[in-house]
Amino acid sequence: MSTPSDTKPLDFAAYWQDTLSQLARLPAAPEVEEIPLRSTDFATAYGVQLTSIGPYRIFGYLSIPTGEGPFPARYFLPRYGSVADLVPQGTSNGQRQRYVTFAICARGQRRSDRPYSAGFPGQLTDGIDDPYGYIYRGIVADCCRGLEFLVSRPEVNPQRVAAIGTDMALDTAALCPRVTHLVYTPVIFFQTLERAAATQAYPLEELNDYLRQRPEQRDQVAQTLAYYDASHFAPMVGARTLLMAEAGASPLGPAAMETVAGSIRSSTDVHESENSGYRDGAYSELWLSRELGVPEASLPPHWR
Repeated sequence: MSTPSDTKPLDFAAYWQDTLSQLARLPAAPEVEEIPLRSTDFATAYGVQLTSIGPYRIFGYLSIPTGEGPFPARYFLPRYGSVADLVPQGTSNGQRQRYVTFAICARGQRRSDRPYSAGFPGQLTDGIDDPYGYIYRGIVADCCRGLEFLVSRPEVNPQRVAAIGTDMALDTAALCPRVTHLVYTPVIFFQTLERAAATQAYPLEELNDYLRQRPEQRDQVAQTLAYYDASHFAPMVGARTLLMAEAGASPLGPAAMETVAGSIRSSTDVHESENSGYRDGAYSELWLSRELGVPEASLPPHWR
């Protein structure tokens, strides 16, 4: 019988503690340089370089509002794809006027692609036959390093630090207690192999492609994925949380994610997707504004 990909490994805690210990032994050695082209009269943009495990140099986009802080912070965790970027220059939702923002480019993404340039599709299965060689172990470490840097900035209010993103946002909030608020959209790492078997859509189809060529490695793949399953990270999260579920009876819908949401240690709200990127984004925007005590963004009245 095949091992389910959400069976918690006995050494789950030790695996992640070893990752964090490796990270702690490496100085971050930050280099911060202004990006004049991306700076405005209301915020200054910077490029940041940091050292993560490997050792590996990673890049991030930092924006600091004009005026007196400290400010609440939004930490944007990498989604599955080749590019991460600074939050938009536009003033429609006022993010860069009201928040310190930081977007990390994890290893393999552009600006953090030397010496490792990830393929998409392809990254999801890179080293997946070995939990200690899996590329996502380094990516999670990159995300934790970025958070350490962000909360070290004197412009940041450490009582109002939001992690925003998909799977890496949950993992970072679980491993790094400095996250006070979390907006989490599940995408990949929840019952991953079982969901992959029921789809031909990428990125999960990458797992099917991999196992068609290497069917004998299914148990090894399941073992590796088990270290990343949301059900194991959720009980470690103490941040006030908004879980952005998919709509209806989806495998990532409210009913499917009920156990994950219920195991988070802090109060958790679940928003069922309205199948509109704009409406879902507006909902999370207003939720964050309320939770962080920041005046609400100006949104068109028809968003509801």
